[in-house]
Amino acid sequence: MTTERREPATTADERTMLDGWLDYHRQTLAWKCEGLTDEQLRTASVEPSTLSLMGLVRHMAEVERSWYRRVLADEDAGPIYYSDENPDGEFRLTDADTWAEAYATWQAEIEAARSNAARFALDDTSKGRHRRTGERFNLRWIHTHMIEEYARHNGHADLLRERIDGATGD
Repeated sequence: MTTERREPATTADERTMLDGWLDYHRQTLAWKCEGLTDEQLRTASVEPSTLSLMGLVRHMAEVERSWYRRVLADEDAGPIYYSDENPDGEFRLTDADTWAEAYATWQAEIEAARSNAARFALDDTSKGRHRRTGERFNLRWIHTHMIEEYARHNGHADLLRERIDGATGD
């Protein structure tokens, strides 16, 4: 599989631009994971950290689920990998955790996010509330936050990938 990344058009309207940059950052994370074995994808950065590429993908599946299903659409969608007893479960990997499962789950959450976002205008307020603050958000804020979230974690992915096999790139 070869991930194709496309930057949005430089003259796109706001919605197209936000959707485009979000997809670009989603594609960047997939690209950073490309061509690695499950063992490499589970490789933590440095002890005591449990940060790994597979953990980042699982984390982003949780983040997509939280913002687009729970907050935006007010769906009753529980956590995938974490729990009250294991709040960092997405990063605590075992030999049984596979890239195939993590990737499929992440892609399913991205598709759910796209489907839910398509039903809202940028200024529309979320149906649900943030689980800790109780706040509501418009789709513009959620998209912008998700672009920031992916960009930050893609920086982590750059360093993880370089540590694994020396591969670098934007």
